[in-house]
Amino acid sequence: MSAAEASSSGLLEEEPCLLPPEPSAERVAARIRAVARFLRRALPLCLAHTVDFYTRGLWEKMVALPPETVLEALSGDRLRRLLEQRPLEEPAGEFYNIFCEKSQRLINVQAFALAAKCYSMPNLGVCIPLEQMLEILNRKQQPESGTEMKTDEFMNNKKSHEVQLMSELVYGIAKYCGLSQVIDLGSGKGYLSSFLSLQYGLKVYGIDSSNTNTHGANERNRKLKKHWTAYQRRARANVRGHVLEEKKERPEQDKEKCKANSSENLLSTNNSLQSQAQVAAPDSILSQTADVFTDSNICITNKQYELHSGAQLQSDESNTPENVFLNILPADAVEADSSPRSNCRELCEEEKERRKMASLKAKASRSKEANVYSPLTSYITANTELRDIVQDLEDCMLVGLHTCGDLAPSTLRLFNAKPEIKAVCSVGCCYHLLSEEHEIEKDGTHRVWGFPLCRYLKEEGWFCGRNARMAACLALERVAVGQMLPTESLFYRAVLQVIVVEEYGVKRSDRNIGKVYSKTSSFLDYVRKSLKKLELDESKISDSRVMEYFEKYKHRMNEMEAFNMLKVVLGPCIEVLILLDRLCYLQEQDNIAWSGLVKLFDPIKSPRCYAVVSLKKRAFHMQANG
Repeated sequence: MSAAEASSSGLLEEEPCLLPPEPSAERVAARIRAVARFLRRALPLCLAHTVDFYTRGLWEKMVALPPETVLEALSGDRLRRLLEQRPLEEPAGEFYNIFCEKSQRLINVQAFALAAKCYSMPNLGVCIPLEQMLEILNRKQQPESGTEMKTDEFMNNKKSHEVQLMSELVYGIAKYCGLSQVIDLGSGKGYLSSFLSLQYGLKVYGIDSSNTNTHGANERNRKLKKHWTAYQRRARANVRGHVLEEKKERPEQDKEKCKANSSENLLSTNNSLQSQAQVAAPDSILSQTADVFTDSNICITNKQYELHSGAQLQSDESNTPENVFLNILPADAVEADSSPRSNCRELCEEEKERRKMASLKAKASRSKEANVYSPLTSYITANTELRDIVQDLEDCMLVGLHTCGDLAPSTLRLFNAKPEIKAVCSVGCCYHLLSEEHEIEKDGTHRVWGFPLCRYLKEEGWFCGRNARMAACLALERVAVGQMLPTESLFYRAVLQVIVVEEYGVKRSDRNIGKVYSKTSSFLDYVRKSLKKLELDESKISDSRVMEYFEKYKHRMNEMEAFNMLKVVLGPCIEVLILLDRLCYLQEQDNIAWSGLVKLFDPIKSPRCYAVVSLKKRAFHMQANG
């Protein structure tokens, strides 16, 4: 495209970029090649399923070291030191000292761990710190709603951590691009969507494939509104009472001064109401708010927190945070206030009807305002037409918090294909649910695969496999701080597989055992219940025979533990390949102005902590001329 063509299309070839310098396409391409080169040698450790650990003799085939040596090298203390180590200057280029050239077995676990560190995200120099992004996006300004919400009152610690940080980044990008509409794909229970609309005044459509999730999101919104109404009323009453108490305690000679100060206090109340409410509201109210989002059976009503009208502040209600909050909820979530009022009078039927119509019009008007959250149900693919789902679609931003499997790459494809989508911020998860071209049987129809996306990996015919992508979901940082792997349950399943193969001649079964381990009291109990699940004849094997298998393999449980630790160490490299594939894909597009990976979350709290962020050239053009 020529410069003239770019200008006429609204795109700029060279536009001012105030965001952090994005990693160059050359740098990203070099990194993805290096990671792929390492994984070609190391990936076999993750290709086999743990179920087949003993039936296929994986330890003997893959590792030329005693399990004790591996466990000692990858102990918690050593893993923590490895993670805390400063980034290495040069990635380990050759692997002859890690794997045996002849047998391909692992021969040096220390060198293996060091190489895995080299090819993990912190060492590659392609990730942008969240703090740097937020500083440039000028996130020091106050939220538009004028009310500071405490997410830990409405969701668990992990979700609160995720929602607060991601919403802050999303809001900064939306304002940077001059956008007020956000589409949250895979919105689930609506935590992120609700917070973006309530806290930051954005118009949010949360789209999820589950109608149950959509219904639940609507219910949580309705209950949160009820809680918030009562919460704000009680806060105002307490603030009013506090002011009156102060007036009573003042000496007689200060009465005139008190009158002047009281009006100032009341006027400033609206601006600081939320922080005062957190102090003034009783613990009984705060404790009940924790369940607003988590317990669909709780129904908080205004009656529960009814206040005497004489204790309420007589300020202009149209300017209070309470009414700001109500305005940003869907119209059907706003209910009439049932509190008694001393100044009510009988109204004629005509006046009642007039007021009713005015109220309905006001609600309809509010539903069209920018700061509304609307949950919708739809299954999203790379070919979805958003205009068929969102009737008033405008220039917008796509977001996704832990979008499962193919939804994450579909989000990026939608962003690239639809001109009205100006920015994207996507955090993926569930890599094992990604589709790969070489993993699924072809039926002659055209498929859009979740991995790979970029040209290089496609040309290389790159294939990870489900088991390797499962390893990419492991949490190295959590293991390093002492979170144990479920070794015993995996050991039970692997020995059961030996029994099923040797005693029943079944190598593969379409039946799923499920979560049998958590419901059993012993290995024998586990085997009996599992055989029923697999619809195999229990009478064919005696209890003593079952226990013989257990005794035969129990001293080899450390092999499985060591093997799984190798997978844990390698997992971040597989995740890096998937994330760099997405970043490369975006950098290959002509209409993209800026793309990067941002480390959003604390990996101990939320292991899938990296966001893929991208802005189109037109978005930069709008910002530069705003």
